[in-house]
Amino acid sequence: MTRRAVGRVIAGFLLLAAPAMAAESPAELISGFRLKHGEVRVVRDATLDRIALEQARAMAAKDHLSHEALGPFTGRIAPARAGRAAENIAYGYESFEKTLGQWIDSSGHRKNLLLHNASRVGVASSKDASGKRTYWAMVIAGNYEPKPKAKETGSLLLL
Repeated sequence: MTRRAVGRVIAGFLLLAAPAMAAESPAELISGFRLKHGEVRVVRDATLDRIALEQARAMAAKDHLSHEALGPFTGRIAPARAGRAAENIAYGYESFEKTLGQWIDSSGHRKNLLLHNASRVGVASSKDASGKRTYWAMVIAGNYEPKPKAKETGSLLLL
């Protein structure tokens, strides 16, 4: 085999292996933990990501860890239209993996990670003004209200 052919084989192997070497997303990490404990997988949700980001930014702006940084959770979660939801917050860890590990080791946070019937999750982080402290927020939710069914009236569909 020529050097060029060997190079192509190695390059092909690296391209095939790259996705496997990539870090898992927060939703995949949370899902892996949930699946090991008899719960279902969760997927990222744009509304929950936005709610988590607003919470992380508010805590970072105030440099204060608090579920109340933007007001009561019930009001903040309302746009998601979920029947059940929970929130985990943290600060100090640079990576989501370390933050998740801290939540798993805490009984209350662990309970939220294992929220029964949860199907969606949002995760975000934000740094304080000094850039030295990272604040994290995770919102997990399930039991979503069903979308209204369309009714056919002539040629119009009403939702």
